[in-house]
Amino acid sequence: MRIQLLLLGKTRRAEIRALVEDYVARIRRHAEAEVRELRPDSAASLKRLDFGGATVVLLDAAGKKLSSEQFAGWIRSCRDRGEREIVFLCGAAEGFPEALARRATLRISLSPLTFSHELARVMLAEQIYRAFALLAGHPYPK
Repeated sequence: MRIQLLLLGKTRRAEIRALVEDYVARIRRHAEAEVRELRPDSAASLKRLDFGGATVVLLDAAGKKLSSEQFAGWIRSCRDRGEREIVFLCGAAEGFPEALARRATLRISLSPLTFSHELARVMLAEQIYRAFALLAGHPYPK
């Protein structure tokens, strides 16, 4: 399985970038993983993004609320169905352009609380790693 984090805008703070990279390195113990940062001002290139047959998940404050265990179960069901790739879309402060957001297979919310877009990136990466750790029976989640 391949996990792609598609982030709109740059992660500017070095300490936030380091945390995202740390969790992505941990995810790579379980699945292929990639982080891509896209310029938010390139609307034309965003519209041309090709997700192929990937499952596309958009972080959205109004999205489905899942516990960590439910999220891990969802990733397991994707894996068990033979899904080859999951693309997570994490917007900048303004979110994602609606034309791109409409292409999402699923919209999830990380929390009913509001977080900065940079902190949301860390939380997303951590939750993906936590899901794989839960599925592997790793003691990390305890």
